[in-house]
Amino acid sequence: MIVGRSLLALWLGICVSIGASSLRAAEETKAPIEYGDNAAAGHTLQVNGIPLYYEIYGEGEPLLIIHPNGGDIASMGHQIEFFSKKYKVIAADSRGFGKSPIGAGKLTYEKMTSDLEGLLDHLEIKSETILGWSDGGIIGLMMAINHPERVERLAIMGANVNPEGANDWAVAWIGKQMEKVDKMIAADPSNPDYKDMRQQLDLMLTQPHIPYEDLAKIGAPVLVMAGDKDIIKTEHTVKIFDSLTHAQLCIFPGATHQIPYRDPERFNRAVDEFLSKPFTRPDSRNGMK
Repeated sequence: MIVGRSLLALWLGICVSIGASSLRAAEETKAPIEYGDNAAAGHTLQVNGIPLYYEIYGEGEPLLIIHPNGGDIASMGHQIEFFSKKYKVIAADSRGFGKSPIGAGKLTYEKMTSDLEGLLDHLEIKSETILGWSDGGIIGLMMAINHPERVERLAIMGANVNPEGANDWAVAWIGKQMEKVDKMIAADPSNPDYKDMRQQLDLMLTQPHIPYEDLAKIGAPVLVMAGDKDIIKTEHTVKIFDSLTHAQLCIFPGATHQIPYRDPERFNRAVDEFLSKPFTRPDSRNGMK
């Protein structure tokens, strides 16, 4: 079942330190377009047993923008607004978020990845650039591993490849929220929205499980980003960077996991520079020969 706006607001209040608040992002963006609820740009695709909601903006080379856990299309409003001036931006509510229901069975990153791959196939997009934040970055990595031939460039923010990549305090915090949701389920066991919330939390606690060696399958240039006080451990972000063949690393100083909407100008500028310029990976050792 799709999480209603009031219940979504409750869930976002629970996970504000983990995901982006789509309602708050929409308010802060103050754009004339209501991203995530725009009938003029909105579409629904039946894929893998669910109606996947998505919106398209702009013209040019395709750029798939993927939102974080606890968010939806509106969470990336600042990025859609900025990049739709240069690209054909495709943004979807991932399975279990916004207007896209979880569907049958357990919520997994594999299902979410397959949904977006199906969307791109439906749109007849053979190659694309991907920008993903948090869960969106995880999905972006999985898409690039599954189909390295079709991903032109990939920019990921605050992503992890296993649950151990998150800081211990974040894992403990999610566990406490899980206990709260379990009490909500016990008090109202017939409410499917609470069960959806539990699956969303469980997703962060128990997934993903991407082997570091699989990152070497990604041939496209990758921009690996995080805040210097991120939810993801800095050493984990660096290990992802070191495991990639063609990558650049950006640790934003004085920033948190929420920089895409806390400081979108700085975030968008970094991503835009990566996407616009020829990829290079200079090595300091070359200057010491």
